[in-house]
Amino acid sequence: MTVKRVENTGQWVLLSYRIPREPSQPRIAVWRKLERLGVARLGDGLVALPADDRTREQLDWVAEEIADNGGTAMIWIASPGDRTQEHAVVDGMRTARAAEYQAVIDQTATAPADDTERTRLIRRLRGELRRITDRDYFPPAEREAARIAVQALADRDVTVGERA
Repeated sequence: MTVKRVENTGQWVLLSYRIPREPSQPRIAVWRKLERLGVARLGDGLVALPADDRTREQLDWVAEEIADNGGTAMIWIASPGDRTQEHAVVDGMRTARAAEYQAVIDQTATAPADDTERTRLIRRLRGELRRITDRDYFPPAEREAARIAVQALADRDVTVGERA
């Protein structure tokens, strides 16, 4: 798992966009891509990510897709007006990821008794952890707790298999 930690970046990549409501498929596709990126939603049609080459490139691709579908998009590099504003955005992003990690933890607590189903669940949860980590710029405490919970489930799966 790649550990990525960004603190008090000072610089953010903003995507300001408008995309036609119809047909809805391109708008939904853009929305899903932005969710997978873990953007902070600052307003209607305005999202942000901590600035680095990777996030800039990702939002450039989304902007290109928006333009290809008849919308308009602009990329901005910006700094928050003050630290309080930046902390509010960071806290919102951290809280969103914490909820995702907590959902993983909750799923480990309800693992099926069937070995095959439990193995599938472990594989799915590991994939989900990777996807969450990819969009986790400000890791909450739940990140490590989720990793430990999935590993404990996997270790329990191995132990059950050895007893059989």
